[in-house]
Amino acid sequence: HIYDNSTEGPEVGVLTSNNRDVWAKDYASLVAADRQNATNLEDIVTAAFVVCLDTARPSSPLELSKLAFHGGEKGEMLGNRWWDKPAQFIIFDNAEAAYVGEHSVMDGTPSVTMLDRMLTAIKSPDFDHGNTQDQIGRLSPPSLLEWKTTPAVQSAIASARKAANENVGKQDMGMTSTSYGRDAVKKFGFSPDAWAQMIIQLAYHRLVASKSPHKDGRRRNGGTYEAASTRGFLKGRTETIRSVTEESMVWCDSMDNPSVSEEERKQLFKAATKRHGEDAAKAVKAMGIDRHLFGLQNMIKPGEDVPELFKDPLFVRGKTWIVSTSAIFSPHFTRGYGWGQVVPNGFGVAYMTGFPDELKFTVTSQKDQPNAQFVRELEKAAEDLRSLFESQGASSFKSVM
Repeated sequence: HIYDNSTEGPEVGVLTSNNRDVWAKDYASLVAADRQNATNLEDIVTAAFVVCLDTARPSSPLELSKLAFHGGEKGEMLGNRWWDKPAQFIIFDNAEAAYVGEHSVMDGTPSVTMLDRMLTAIKSPDFDHGNTQDQIGRLSPPSLLEWKTTPAVQSAIASARKAANENVGKQDMGMTSTSYGRDAVKKFGFSPDAWAQMIIQLAYHRLVASKSPHKDGRRRNGGTYEAASTRGFLKGRTETIRSVTEESMVWCDSMDNPSVSEEERKQLFKAATKRHGEDAAKAVKAMGIDRHLFGLQNMIKPGEDVPELFKDPLFVRGKTWIVSTSAIFSPHFTRGYGWGQVVPNGFGVAYMTGFPDELKFTVTSQKDQPNAQFVRELEKAAEDLRSLFESQGASSFKSVM
């Protein structure tokens, strides 16, 4: 019905991709242009979610991910999105699908729970697809939202499209998966999350070392963020696990130091993962430091003196998330998932550790950053780490390699 009754209209959706202050002004212009526009906006704002029916036909996980992330390689589908919505379901013309969550009001954990239940239900042979004539007859047909534009609105759409194209043109993305997964990591005796975090730390450590004037490669321009869920508390959302510790740095140093034995590297790795587990457990219990400090910082009123702590170079550097990481999992997410980097010179690293035979990584960054090199370092770090522990029982892991 929608395909048969839709017409090409103005690319109003692209306005939502623009700078927030600019979009707020354009929103007012859109409302002022015609009463029908205000009605349309109210319908969209009050909807629980939006469904985007795309003409694109992605043929690879990377192509699909770029369409979800920013409307395609060149942002060609940006106008068929409403980026303000916390939940967008995208259905492509070849029956592939994707989901986009807007993070200010929607976290990964509830999103995954919702999607996992939906996809499990749809996959079930007992699922009622609601496509009988009796069921269809009880529903009102969808109505077309027609937009009225003025020269000012048309100019705003053109400006938003230009800004979006510039942003999309800066984005890069890489995806990879390992030759082993959760089962092998558990047989080695480690938490899959801690294992994956150490892969990321070693990969970035080597990336920095290759470009740093410091021989030990310790020059980092910021920290590594891992999200921990605090949903055990009323209105709890997240806290930060600071994955870079003294223990993880010592282990990273050891991996490329020929004077350190394999046994020493194993012991250092065990210490690093133990510390990571302890810090993760504290964060889940809301015993981290970042949300507390963030709250204190936001209590400073305009015109008040900023405490020295918040101006300290180490504090500023320590909350600059050069590597932003997080892990979610659903067995249905076979194509992967991800998000954008949070600082211009940083990386977004999404990973999944729940598959029995592979660990998945998606890396985002701007194109002026060494994205492909970072992906290669992840692959090397994953194999080096497996090799380190495989000697404990090499034959028992061949089935998942």
